Amino acid sequence: MLKHTPLNAIHRRMGAKMVDFGGWDMPVNYGSQIEEHHQVRRDAGMFDVCHMLVVDVRGDDVRGFLRGLVANNVDKLKVSGKALYACMLNPNGGVIDDLIIYFMTEDWFRIVVNAGTADKDVAWMQKQAEGHGLSITPRRDLAMIAVQGPNARARVWAAIPGSQAATEAMKPFNAVAFQQYFIARTGYTGEDGFEVILSAPEAEAMWQRLADLGVKPIGLGARDTLRLEAGMNLYGQDMDETTNPLESGLAWTVDLQSPRDFIGKSALQSRDINYQLAGLVLLDKGVLRAHQTVHTQHGAGEITSGTFSPTLEQSIALARIPLGIAPGAEVDVAIRDKKLKAKVVTYPFARNGQALV
Repeated sequence: MLKHTPLNAIHRRMGAKMVDFGGWDMPVNYGSQIEEHHQVRRDAGMFDVCHMLVVDVRGDDVRGFLRGLVANNVDKLKVSGKALYACMLNPNGGVIDDLIIYFMTEDWFRIVVNAGTADKDVAWMQKQAEGHGLSITPRRDLAMIAVQGPNARARVWAAIPGSQAATEAMKPFNAVAFQQYFIARTGYTGEDGFEVILSAPEAEAMWQRLADLGVKPIGLGARDTLRLEAGMNLYGQDMDETTNPLESGLAWTVDLQSPRDFIGKSALQSRDINYQLAGLVLLDKGVLRAHQTVHTQHGAGEITSGTFSPTLEQSIALARIPLGIAPGAEVDVAIRDKKLKAKVVTYPFARNGQALV
């Protein structure tokens, strides 16, 4: 039996094509995936992200617990509402999940984890929290709607009266509790906007209110092309428990300088780093897809995520390739029985409505 978000019924009323996404019944598109992609880059679109899980961690030693749980350093979080992107690692340095941590008060941090890893994540957190005197509470009573695009914030302000004054000056990667809402200036598209957390029973009315204001519903298909253009990792493709963040384009999220210890730190410090995550743009005709082999002058690599980019009108990919392959180099990608030319580039490929490569 597929799990349903609180927005399942309204997706169907709006004509969504529904698919099985990791055990969740989710909309892949409402018509043209390319039009939905451009809608977010040019105006505003909304995404059902209720399948992702909000986890509230409370107690006297939350910060100390998180110092050892994740590879990024939560001591960077000094102002209430500030967010931190981090990876939670296993002892071998593999990525259990990537998540966002919000600092609310010294005894309350809020974490948003991926849908497909939610149960595993909570079990891991609870195991590591033994003896810390903390409460770790999955909040399935909450829903989350992402509104993204150059006009997204204005549409949210119209949908939630009074929220403009509370959030207009808020910088990216910050959040605020406003009335019954938790409004974060975060997203997964490379565009500005908000992710709004609210009670599950209110979600459908909010979705309809946004639609009435001209915000178009966007499915999983466009969400994937948007995030790939923005150079954002997808858990289970660009990294997982068998790969480490230093070879997954996530070294910037790993703090090896401070004296604090964290799960997986010693494994990362003792490991040889042989690969890098790089961007590819296909020069020949075709489409880059995950698991295609990349042949370079220093050995073989593999595409982790690939798609056709509506913004660039070219096929693009993220690929784990040997170190030493610099941007501008040409590589060969094995597609069926052919080897097609691609160029190594520095990602992101597109953000804020503009192509960057």
